[in-house]
Formats: sequence, C-alpha cells, structure tokens
Amino acid sequence: MRYRRILLKLSGESLAGDGAYGISAETLEYYAREIKSVVDKKVQVGIVLGGGNIFRGVQGKAKGFDRVQGDYMGMLATVINSMALQDALMKKGIRCKHLSGIAIDKITEAMCRLRAQEYLEQGYVLLLSGGTGNPFFTTDSAAALRGVEIEADVVFKGTRVDGVYTADPEKNPKAKKYDTLSFAEALKNKLAIMDQTAFTLCQENRLPVVVFNFNKKGNLLKAVEGKKTGTLVSP
Repeated sequence: MRYRRILLKLSGESLAGDGAYGISAETLEYYAREIKSVVDKKVQVGIVLGGGNIFRGVQGKAKGFDRVQGDYMGMLATVINSMALQDALMKKGIRCKHLSGIAIDKITEAMCRLRAQEYLEQGYVLLLSGGTGNPFFTTDSAAALRGVEIEADVVFKGTRVDGVYTADPEKNPKAKKYDTLSFAEALKNKLAIMDQTAFTLCQENRLPVVVFNFNKKGNLLKAVEGKKTGTLVSP
C-alpha cells in the first residue's frame, strides 16, 4: 500500500442518492463497501462527511437564518450523516469510533488529536463529525484540519468527477484533466479543489490531496494503492 493512514472527505449531498435530501440506503451501503475494501488491507481511515443532504449553513443564510446558527445546524447535519455511516460500517464488522468537534453525550466523543491517533493505531475507523467545531468553516476545512491532526499521509477528496480539470468538465467538454499538480500551480490557475482555507492548511503542512471519483467502484482502493486515478496535488 502506498498510504498507511488516510483522511477521506466525502460529500453529504451524494448521500442523498437520486433524491434531493435525506440519506439513501443504497448509497450508504456503497460507501460502506468501498471503505471496507481499504480497511481490509489494514489501512487506517479517518472520515469527514459533509452535511449538505440535510442542511448547509450557507444556504441557510440565504433563507434568512443567522449565519452562525446556520453553520451550527450544518455541523449537526454532519453528526447525523456520520452516525448513519458508522451504523453501516459496524454492520460489516468494522470497529468505529465517532469523534466530533461538537461533543454530544451518548452519541460522540469530543475530538482529541492524541485519542484519535490512538484509536487509529488500535484499528478503529474514525468518523470525524461536527466540522471544526466553529462557525465560518467548511467541511473541506474540517477535513484538512483533521488530516493534519491525525497525521494522515494524504487527504482523499471523493467527488463525482475523476480529478481536477482546467475547467468544469460537466460544462466544458474541452476541459483537460491534470494527473498531477503542485499546490503553487493550483493556486496560480485558481482551480477550485477545496476552499482556500483548507487548501492553505494542506499546503503549509505538506499534506497531499488526491481528488478522485468516489462513485466508481474500486477507485478508493486503487487510489490508496497509488495506482493512477484522479489528480494528485502535492507540495
């Protein structure tokens, strides 16, 4: 295996499957199978899920919610998604621990860097919910922060496209894909890989990011093995 410890960032919106909101049982099962494929190879896995299938803080502001209230609501949505994925993983015999930036008694433990690292060494998959625990930060930023805290080898950002392109491939058929990129090149070309806070955190800590299509069966295992899939962004 090329990577021993990974931080996997997954979209909350994708959990809705074909629906606009909610959690699709079929998608949840797919997520669990793909994650199990790398856990079975003894890879240590931390997971950050978005919450957009339930509530997004930015959208809440557009609908009249206070920004801070909306962001906290979005953080709670990530807790719900993480609980759902934890259940799906446990049904496959995978031991999990749920740590959150917002501690909720009886559901999560408070996020603690050293405890998280100990759990990974003990073979637990980590569900890392609650964002950073603070408003005004995205789950991309949370993924970058948790990746640094658990000393991950890489952040895998699962999307519905197979990497980073010169333009949106869903809108521009002439867009060209990058196989590899440096952080400097990505910033220079203003490529929308992660929000700038998340991207800067990864760059400063020399934490590479792989953007890949998580919806293609087997892609996560290929990426962890270092096989050509997606786009590698590195120092």
